[in-house]
Amino acid sequence: MSVVRCRMVVSGRVQGVFYRDSCRAVAERLGVRGTVRNQADGGVEVVAEGERDQVDEFLNWCREGPPRARVTGMTITDEPPQAERSFRIVY
Repeated sequence: MSVVRCRMVVSGRVQGVFYRDSCRAVAERLGVRGTVRNQADGGVEVVAEGERDQVDEFLNWCREGPPRARVTGMTITDEPPQAERSFRIVY
């Protein structure tokens, strides 16, 4: 399998609903590496790197988010892999 990397910007009610912490937990469970951070405009930026099937499953979760979130949009940009070692919340 090959490693892929993508950057997502998730919009909707995604701040103040445990999106980042839930995102980290799901990424760790799936073996996805990268980062998640809040944006000033109310969105959340997620960088995901891993095997294609793991990243695809993670993307599907990101489209829904945790129970209190309401995702209304998501843009995805593919990027070259950068050998991330873990998944972390960036403050």
